[in-house]
Amino acid sequence: MNGPAPINDRRLRFDSFAEDDLFAKKPRLPAMGWNSWNAFGSGNTEELTKAMVIKIKELGLDKLGYKYVVLDDGCYRPERVDGHLQSDDVKFPSGFKAMADFVHEHGLKYGMYNDIGTKLCSGAEVGIYGFEKTDCEDYIKWEIDFIKVDNCYYMWDNATFADPENARYSYAPNIKSIEIDGITYSASDAKITGTRAEVKDGYVTFIGTFDGTAPDHSPVGLRSSELVFGISSDEDKETDMRITYASGAVEGTGQWLQVAVGENMYFDGLEAPTQSQDVFTVSPAINIHLSKGMNKLRIMNHRRQENTLHSYAEIRRELENAGSRDIVFSICEWGKTQPQDWGHKVGDSWRILNDITFQVGSDGNPGTAAWEGDYTTAITSQYNKAVIMDEFAGLGKGWNDPDMLVIGMDGIDDVMCRSHMAMWCMMNSPLMLGLDLRRVTKGDHFYNIIANKDLIALNQDASGVQAKRIFTTYNCSEPDKECIRDNNRIDILAKPLANGDIALGFFNLSKEIKTDDPAVSVEQILDSIGHKTAGKDIFANAKEYRIKDLFTGTESVSDSHEFRAGTLNACDCKVIRITPVS
Repeated sequence: MNGPAPINDRRLRFDSFAEDDLFAKKPRLPAMGWNSWNAFGSGNTEELTKAMVIKIKELGLDKLGYKYVVLDDGCYRPERVDGHLQSDDVKFPSGFKAMADFVHEHGLKYGMYNDIGTKLCSGAEVGIYGFEKTDCEDYIKWEIDFIKVDNCYYMWDNATFADPENARYSYAPNIKSIEIDGITYSASDAKITGTRAEVKDGYVTFIGTFDGTAPDHSPVGLRSSELVFGISSDEDKETDMRITYASGAVEGTGQWLQVAVGENMYFDGLEAPTQSQDVFTVSPAINIHLSKGMNKLRIMNHRRQENTLHSYAEIRRELENAGSRDIVFSICEWGKTQPQDWGHKVGDSWRILNDITFQVGSDGNPGTAAWEGDYTTAITSQYNKAVIMDEFAGLGKGWNDPDMLVIGMDGIDDVMCRSHMAMWCMMNSPLMLGLDLRRVTKGDHFYNIIANKDLIALNQDASGVQAKRIFTTYNCSEPDKECIRDNNRIDILAKPLANGDIALGFFNLSKEIKTDDPAVSVEQILDSIGHKTAGKDIFANAKEYRIKDLFTGTESVSDSHEFRAGTLNACDCKVIRITPVS
């Protein structure tokens, strides 16, 4: 079927949502390659892409792991032709299959882009929604190896450029009370799970899931809320319940209601709109089953996650139905629906925030990036969220994606670029270059950063374990879980490696020199990551350690069981690889 489907035909039951896996996925390490967006925005062309392919080969970046060449937004005609995607006649006159052939002939892998909504983020009316089968069959014919799928103009959430009133799908109505067998139960006396919902003026509001697009919202913990009533029954029976509610179409107050007793769903749909979100009415009767004894009656709305998961799962399913190609699936919904909880079911990586920069480049213009900022458009904004997401990632799961590398853009100096690369490598982030590679010469400052074999080895280590923040100079009790936006600090990250080595990263987030010289001991390191460390006892009991600085390449041997940062310049870092010497 082409064209948007009714939402009732697109539901994922919440019991299916809770399954560990929807697809049999190939365990893979983070993808490495080049993406056109930061370098050229919507102005990418066939000629520019071919130039990047040639530069990847000339610089030997493919031998370091940079294999994927991905066309981002701006490569399609703005409208479909006979229901199919078509390449832009001016930008890609030879077509997508010819582009794929060129990439493959050079021993690289070919990637493309689309959107789960009705349009791409550029506004082109060629989003995949309603055309999943057709488009995936075409992608297989074009022999793609990678697909990035964005989240603009999405029908069932108030995503970017979508109707903001789509929030009615993402939250339950405000709930004042329920009535069962003539007994009224006040919502303000019921249990609220998670951290999203709250009591206000005698009713419960914000029953749903946090919008995770902005950097202030921690990804750790239960980011959704349900309203749970304990209902006692003296027998097994069918009965009716009614809900006193007020609906809306704004963040926090919606129209979509889910009602379950235990794990059995009894209602999953839109309630009739009310005059306003603080004018309450009584719902029609909802028939439920109560068991003898105490019953857990749940009022909730998981549609923000379920609808989005459904849309990405449908693309994955149609790609598999269309052919047997090994395709990396990059979910790009900016952390909006907490993809760390469900991305592993369908994707190989999931974006954790909105874009790292909105000031992208063009042919001859490198674009602009930032070390820090109030919103997501900064290296540290992305890092500050990704660094506490280590437990969500791994082989067989997938990878937290804090967006493409901004190395080579204006606004950040070499020290920032170096720390940026080290952060992404320690955190097992996909390494997608976003610069015009014609600006790079083998052995120059950009090349030495993106081609640092020792850092790349951390990112591509066979164990696939994301580094954990084990210490920070910021005052907090759980450095691996607390979301910190204050950059006046030094973080210490520890990453266990497959051969029993451990990498330590000391990062100065501040734009001021730091002389704190924080240290961590072997005991502290193993207390945090020992359960993930190969040869833990060998590391713990070693008499000496060989220490390699991954920027200078210098090596030393120490009999100390403590490792220090030393003085760190503004925005600078120190990354070492520690090998126990038996």
